[in-house]
Amino acid sequence: MENNVFEQMAKRYDTEERIELAKVIVKEVRPELRNSKSKSLIDYGSGTGLISLELSDLVDSILLVDSSKQMLDVANAKITHKGITNSKVLYSDFTQETTELKADIVLMSLVLLHIPDTKEILQSLFNILNNGGKLIIIDFDKNDKINHPKVHNGFSHEELKKRLSEVGFKSIEIKTFYHGNRIFMNQDASMFISSSIK
Repeated sequence: MENNVFEQMAKRYDTEERIELAKVIVKEVRPELRNSKSKSLIDYGSGTGLISLELSDLVDSILLVDSSKQMLDVANAKITHKGITNSKVLYSDFTQETTELKADIVLMSLVLLHIPDTKEILQSLFNILNNGGKLIIIDFDKNDKINHPKVHNGFSHEELKKRLSEVGFKSIEIKTFYHGNRIFMNQDASMFISSSIK
């Protein structure tokens, strides 16, 4: 594929704002993946791989899962373009189908807010994880300025902790790590990282 075609495809999704936000998130997630060289990671709702492809040096394998074929085409082109050998893509939607996949780590970045039934998806991700596996969620803190029929307005740490433990997760840690201008539906918002163990 010619470079310019690849770049045009990527530009449609990878806006400057998204790239900047992804850098912030990657920096926060990297320490979570210390000592994970032998581990498999699933990036659920991976989009174009802006985040997980920057982490491919830290794990054994990455599977980018998304329900948008176009985004996965861009991710695939990046994988080829960058010569990344341990990453693959899978077109799938775990809210619609059960999966037999297994992984040591599941990463879900700015995806939970788009999923109506959060408990159900957390249960699916719990089932995918190997015992002792880790779920890493990055999302927005609850924000009352945001009101949209298709999107959660972020999550309170208490609410999310409760949901994660109801599903069976342990050692749940959640902390806010970034405040940005107009990063959530054009509103100023903060993002948290949550890590929990099966």
